[in-house]
Amino acid sequence: MADRTELMPPPVSPTLQTHIDATSAGFEANMRFLASLVSQMRNEEETIREGGGAKAIENQHAKGRLTARERINLLLDPGSFFELGIYAASGMYEEWGGAPGAGVLTGLGRIHTRLVMIIANDATVKAGAFFPMTAKKVIRAQNIAIENHIPTVYLVDSAGVFLPLQEDVFPDTDDFGRVFRNNAVMSAMGIPQIAAIMGMCVAGGGYLPVMCDHVLMTDGSGLFLAGPALVQAAIGQKVSAEELGGAAMHSAVSGTVDFRHPTDESCLANIRSIVEKWGYRRQSPWDRKKPESPAIAAEEIYGIYDSSPGRPYDMKEILLRIIDGSRFDEYKAEYAKTIICGYARISGFAVGIVANQKLHAQATDHEGRKRMEFGGVIYTESAEKAARFIMDCNQNLIPLVFFHDVNGFMVGRDAEWSGIIKAGAKMVNAVANSVVPKITVIVGGSFGAGHYAMCGKAYDPRFVFAWPTAKYAVMGGDSAAGTLVEIKIKQLERSGKKLSEDERKELYESVKRTYDEQTDPRYGAARLWIDKIIDPLETREAVMQALEAAALNPDVAEFKVGVLQT
Repeated sequence: MADRTELMPPPVSPTLQTHIDATSAGFEANMRFLASLVSQMRNEEETIREGGGAKAIENQHAKGRLTARERINLLLDPGSFFELGIYAASGMYEEWGGAPGAGVLTGLGRIHTRLVMIIANDATVKAGAFFPMTAKKVIRAQNIAIENHIPTVYLVDSAGVFLPLQEDVFPDTDDFGRVFRNNAVMSAMGIPQIAAIMGMCVAGGGYLPVMCDHVLMTDGSGLFLAGPALVQAAIGQKVSAEELGGAAMHSAVSGTVDFRHPTDESCLANIRSIVEKWGYRRQSPWDRKKPESPAIAAEEIYGIYDSSPGRPYDMKEILLRIIDGSRFDEYKAEYAKTIICGYARISGFAVGIVANQKLHAQATDHEGRKRMEFGGVIYTESAEKAARFIMDCNQNLIPLVFFHDVNGFMVGRDAEWSGIIKAGAKMVNAVANSVVPKITVIVGGSFGAGHYAMCGKAYDPRFVFAWPTAKYAVMGGDSAAGTLVEIKIKQLERSGKKLSEDERKELYESVKRTYDEQTDPRYGAARLWIDKIIDPLETREAVMQALEAAALNPDVAEFKVGVLQT
C-alpha cells in the first residue's frame, strides 16, 4: 500500500459546497428524529453487552475467570475494539431464554497497533454454547478475516453445541464444522491464528484451538473430546476433568498447548507479547495519503437525512461530511443524476463512491424530450453510468464504497423499451466481478434488484454497515402490504368470503406491521445480513476500519466481466 505523505502540491479536486439551512424547521425535525433512533439503538446495545446478566457475570468471576468483554479490554490497545455483529440473534431463541449477541463477541481491534480479528465466546450466555447463529457469527468473522488476510485471535470458553438445536448447528456448510474447516484454510493461506483456552473447550469444539498457530491455556480450563461423564458412560472409565484434559496435563503430558498460564490476565499478556514480535507481510496496492478531516462537521448529517418520501434530500450533502476535505471528482456529473459516482478519499484512502441521489432530476432523452426522474430510482442511463464507473475503478485499483438509498430500478413501458433490464444486468455484472474491495453502507431504503446492483450482501462486500434508518427488503412496506393484502383478499373471495372495509383495513395494518418489522435493520443485523448498525456520525470511522482491514490483503485477482449486454 503506497503511503504518500511526502510534500506534494495540494489536491485540485473540487470541494463540494453545502446549501443546507441548519435553522430550518425541517432540519430540526430531522435532527430530533435521527437522534432519537440512535439513542434507542445505544440503549439496546448496552442491554446486549450485559450478556447473560449480572448473576451469570458473578458466576464467571466466582470461577476466577474474566468475562469476554473484560478479556477483550485487557487484550486490545485501549479504545481500539470495533465490534461487529452485536445484534446477532436479537429477538431469536426466546423459547430458550434468548442468546444476546449469539453468545460470542466478534470485531476488529489492535494489539500493539496491529489489526486483528477477535472471536471470543461469552460464557455468561448459556455457558458459551453454540446456537445456530453463534456458528454463523463466528464463520462471518472468519470469512472477513480470510477475505482481508486479518490475523485472528480466539478466546475460547464454550460448552460446545447447544444440544436442543443440534440439527441446526451441526451438519450444513455454514454450521459448526465450517469453523474448523476455516481454521485449516486460514492456516494454509498464512493468516496467523492464536487461540487461548480460558474455560471449557469440549467435543468437536476442541479442534478449533489445536488447528491454530499458537495454543494457550489457563489453569482450571478443560480441553477434551468427551468430558468425564461421557467418558464414564462410553467406556466406563472414571477420571477427573483435570486429569482428563486440564492445562497441566496438556502442557506436560499431551504437549497440546504451547503456553500454560495461572490466570486470564497472564494469558492475555502472553498473547500481546507474541503478536508484538510478528513480522510484516507485503502490503496492498490501495493508495493512501495522510488523512484529512471533512471541510464541514459531520454533526449536520442528522439534520440532512430525511426519511419522508415527499421530502427528498441531497446525498452529496452527506458525502461532503464524510470524505477528506469534502473534495469530490464527480463522474458524469450532468448525466443520469439519480446515481452519483465519483472519486474521493476517506481517511486518506482513495475510493470510488457509488451513491443513490434522492433528489428528483430533469433529464432529456435522445429525441430532446424532457422528463422528470425520481430520486432513489435507477434508470437505464444510471445503471450504464455506474457500470462503467465500477469498471474504471477496477481498472485503476480503487476500492469502491456504495451508499444505498434505493427504491429499485425504473419500471414501465418507457423503461423497458430503453433496455432497463440490459443496463441493470451490466451494472450487476460489474459489481459481481469487481476485484477491488467493496464496502456497503445502507443509509435508507435498499429495495429489490436495486439492493443487488448497489452491492448487497449477495455480492460479497467486505463489510456491510447500516444506519438505524435503513430498510432492507424486496419492496417498501406500503407497496408490499398492498400487494399481499390483495392476494389474500382474492384467496378469501374465491372461498366465498367477502371482507368489510374495516376488515380490509385491519388486514392491511397487520400485514404492514409484520413487513415493517422484517425491514428494520435490527432484524437484518440479528441474522447477520448486516455486520454493524452504525451511528451516521460514525460512517467515516466505519469505512476507515473496513479499508484498513482490506489493506492487509495484497492479492488482487485479474478483473474480468465476461459477457456484457449491449
